[in-house]
Amino acid sequence: MKKLIILMTACWLAISGAHAASAVEQLAAFNDKMQTFEATFAQELQDTKGKVTQSSSGKVYLQRPGRFRWNYLAPFKQEIVADGAKIWIYDADLEQVTVKRMNGALAETPAMLLIGKKPLEEMFEIHAHSGGAPGLAWVKLLPKTKDSGFEQLLLGFDAKDLRAMELVDSFGQTTRIRFEGVVMNKRLAATLFNFTPPAGVDVVGETE
Repeated sequence: MKKLIILMTACWLAISGAHAASAVEQLAAFNDKMQTFEATFAQELQDTKGKVTQSSSGKVYLQRPGRFRWNYLAPFKQEIVADGAKIWIYDADLEQVTVKRMNGALAETPAMLLIGKKPLEEMFEIHAHSGGAPGLAWVKLLPKTKDSGFEQLLLGFDAKDLRAMELVDSFGQTTRIRFEGVVMNKRLAATLFNFTPPAGVDVVGETE
């Protein structure tokens, strides 16, 4: 029995190690080939004790270089649009648009980490990770700059696609995102990444 347990443990460690190593390769392949990305998402925010404090869902579109649309559809509607120069955040309930320059907002949204112009290895230490949710191959990204706004980012891949992101911010909170219906490198309409503030809403931030 003891030999059987040792053998099973050794096999599990070997499989786990191979799976973790392949995650780094999958990240490299994803980073090389991804030009556009489209998916629905479910997102949770957990506090430092693991309690879910917010849940939301919606649709995301990414396009390199530097463009994305992150539409929250439930429980409240919010649009976050990067047009290549600025990020527009529209909160329909507050009737307010916040504008930020993309360079300054890099660390504040997970989508920006996937569409930046710099190679990932210039911005992060990249490691295989074996502690993520089962069924996915995970890789851990640790920011090289102290003012990035987050402590680490985990990316989870299945055999084909990016399926999960988990970001731990500087306050110890964790944002967990799961992607479904992933479509890679489909031609996306340019209008997806344009944003014009609706008439009558307040516009604050870097509008010049």
